[in-house]
Amino acid sequence: MRAYSILIATALAVIFSTGVAAQTFQPDLVVINASIHTGNRSQPKARALAVSGNKIIAVGSDAEIRALVGPKTRVIDAGGKTVVPGFNDAHVHFLETGQQLSSVDLRDAKTPQEFVARIKAFAARLPKGRWILGGQWDHENWTPNDLPTAAMIDAATPDNPVFVNRLDGHMALANSLAMRLAGVDKNVADVAGGEIVRDGSGNPTGIFKDAASSYIERVIPAPSFEEQIEAAQAASDNAASFGITSVQDMSAGRTVGAYQELLRRGTLKTRIYGCSPLNDYKRWQDTGVRFAFGNAMLRVGCLKGYADGSLGSTTAWFFEPYLDAPNTSGLAMADVTTTMRQTIEDADKAGLQVRIHAIGDRANATILDHYLTVEKANGSRDRRFTIEHAQHLRVDDLKRFAGQKVVASMQPFHIIDDGRWAWKRLDQRRLKGTYAFRTILDSGGVLAFGSDSPVAPWNPLYGIYAAVTRRTLDDKNPNGWIPEQKISVEEAVRAFTWGAAYAEFQENWKGTLEPGKLADLVILSDDIFTIDPVKIRDVTVLKTIVDGRVVFER
Repeated sequence: MRAYSILIATALAVIFSTGVAAQTFQPDLVVINASIHTGNRSQPKARALAVSGNKIIAVGSDAEIRALVGPKTRVIDAGGKTVVPGFNDAHVHFLETGQQLSSVDLRDAKTPQEFVARIKAFAARLPKGRWILGGQWDHENWTPNDLPTAAMIDAATPDNPVFVNRLDGHMALANSLAMRLAGVDKNVADVAGGEIVRDGSGNPTGIFKDAASSYIERVIPAPSFEEQIEAAQAASDNAASFGITSVQDMSAGRTVGAYQELLRRGTLKTRIYGCSPLNDYKRWQDTGVRFAFGNAMLRVGCLKGYADGSLGSTTAWFFEPYLDAPNTSGLAMADVTTTMRQTIEDADKAGLQVRIHAIGDRANATILDHYLTVEKANGSRDRRFTIEHAQHLRVDDLKRFAGQKVVASMQPFHIIDDGRWAWKRLDQRRLKGTYAFRTILDSGGVLAFGSDSPVAPWNPLYGIYAAVTRRTLDDKNPNGWIPEQKISVEEAVRAFTWGAAYAEFQENWKGTLEPGKLADLVILSDDIFTIDPVKIRDVTVLKTIVDGRVVFER
């Protein structure tokens, strides 16, 4: 890549010095009259760039780039607007996001009554027997914040089984019909790493936490291949409208075929790096596939595991009990203290990238320990272990990311959401290690930002706003929640571009705008680097370019 950039720069020097060469060389696309923030520290600002095929071939002044324009060149006049590298969502559930776009939306239901009304209205449009999924509800929006129950929604859904997720994806609500279909009653036992919430008589209330969700999930019909394709297309189209040019799909599993079909049809607008479940490592090992296998649009080779649950579900695993649930310190997944370390070692030895979800401080410390042990066993190499979320850590553990070269794959929107109520669960001492962006960066660590969509909105500008202001959604923290961990706009954009590319071994191909790199870029409605940071959440995407093609125009 670096040699290629030098060749391009040398060629352009010849072009700019000879009028004849300038007339014969015709890029396919140029962007002029722009305020380009390249992310390239050796050339941080520019006014224009040129694209040939799917690569950037020149970045410079308006005069330099205009000199390249030929009769077949498409010229985009940015009108002085801000241009940044295409956003790369380092943690998303891509197909589920597409499915949620056509599912019942419960995210902002402010009361239990509104929650029920939305489900009832959605069920009325469905044929009998069709499952109601998705949802993304949040009982923390309610006063009191009691968990929903099957009894609340049974009358509204007599003919449709329901299994709707809490927005963190770590617990879900089933109606009584769904539980009957799954054979779940008071005699069904809990499973390791999960919990069935029960009433005083031992009957399931309808809430299933983490691994317990498998009781219901096993009877939900799998979407057809065509339904997967439709969901993937919806996700890709929607991503383009937010300037998302790449994603790292944490639940690709066996859905990669749908992405491959979109690629074959020429309608895939998003570069995808697909992660399979950690315990699938033998399947990939047997094929000989290693990390980042594929082409520039679709790659595989990463594995995603779970250490614990979530803070909102009180299943994140901590060293000490929750303040509002003193009988528990959360739930470790069944294999964390048994077979996971060996699985990570075997997967790493096979050349696969390992990425583990960890929320609580004990979960994070345990995974950092596992990674350290595996590196010692398998030897030093560029493996780029990541911890997904890295949400709550002991302060002394934060510097281990840099020391162990572990990528902190984090989702900043969660800050301004969780900050409304996290203080009910954790004391101030533990909150000091919450979404500690500033400490991780200052210690030399790498941040890779994402959204966790559909758990949270996947608009990267919301994420940048959250990382820079840390103003909670209830507006009760105007100066920021745990403000000492704020970062700058430049740092937040870099985490959504270069840092995310680094997390998937692609920093030499994307994440900055410079010659030789892929032509993925976004034109914004406002200058996020100079406006009041509070206004960043109102900024929109005007154009999205992926692989040298305009895939979205507002």
